[in-house]
Amino acid sequence: MRKILKVLFILLIVVVVGIAAVMLYVKKALPNVGDAPDIKVEITQERVERGKYLANHVAACMDCHSQRDWTMYGGPIKEGTFGAGGEKFGKEMQFPGTLYSPNITPYALSSWTDGEIFRAITTGQNKHDKALFPLMGYLNYGKMDQEDVYSIIAYLRSLPAITNDVPERTLDFPVNFIVNTIPTKASLSPKPAKTDAVAYGKYLVTMAKCVDCHSQIDKQADPIAGTEFGGGRSFNFPNGMIVTTPNITADVETGIGSWTSELFIQKFKQFSDSGYHTQKLGANDFNTPMPWFMYTGMDSSDLSAIFSYLRTVKKIKNNVTRFVKQ
Repeated sequence: MRKILKVLFILLIVVVVGIAAVMLYVKKALPNVGDAPDIKVEITQERVERGKYLANHVAACMDCHSQRDWTMYGGPIKEGTFGAGGEKFGKEMQFPGTLYSPNITPYALSSWTDGEIFRAITTGQNKHDKALFPLMGYLNYGKMDQEDVYSIIAYLRSLPAITNDVPERTLDFPVNFIVNTIPTKASLSPKPAKTDAVAYGKYLVTMAKCVDCHSQIDKQADPIAGTEFGGGRSFNFPNGMIVTTPNITADVETGIGSWTSELFIQKFKQFSDSGYHTQKLGANDFNTPMPWFMYTGMDSSDLSAIFSYLRTVKKIKNNVTRFVKQ
């Protein structure tokens, strides 16, 4: 009996040491997507304009990397915070810790090379070799066209510098270890021709990360297989309201199968119509996490391409209850 206990004790020690070694490796050796590329992006007016369009209206980078006024419908960006980071994503929003969006104006990025910015956007490994939390859509951005990434970098270089030092994030165990395993090498792909509406729409949907919100998610906030675009992700708001994302598959009964392309486009464009006025919310009013004021600036032809692609994704019957008060 004593001999058996001794063997079990040794095995326990081996297991503990093994787990510790793995944790040390994950914490110290990862992420490891390779060195930042040695590139220098030529800043042209064409690139800045393309980058401005993508960062503001498709990838919606500025939506997260600014602070938003949640007392107003749609959470418009607060004046003086554009690109300066500091937006909080905490446990009250079902995140595994407390995160703050980084400052991406030249105040924070002036010491970064273009290659370091490129690597961060497309792989999730930053200048300091730390893993970015996948709230940042680098797994999607790593599938972009290289020229579009260059355009975003050119645009970021053109932003006014805003002084804002953002607090460090704190992540709960085991996510503080898991996050280091998520960054991956980019798999860039050429931008499809606009004449191929479905392929081009898929390219835009990937960049806009539509699936991340319009799907049910697991504990790591990853879309659950089989629920893609079917809606069902819930967002908690400080006033106790819970908003759940709608089904955007082509299911006629519970999705957007009865919609026309014109109706889809108008849903977005209403927020840039001259007759629209930003709404101040009352204590019991429902809000939305949808960045309407970003996406409303998307070209109608691009919105039409997105609609064309969404018509091709698997139809899901999911009747979502959009608004609930706790």
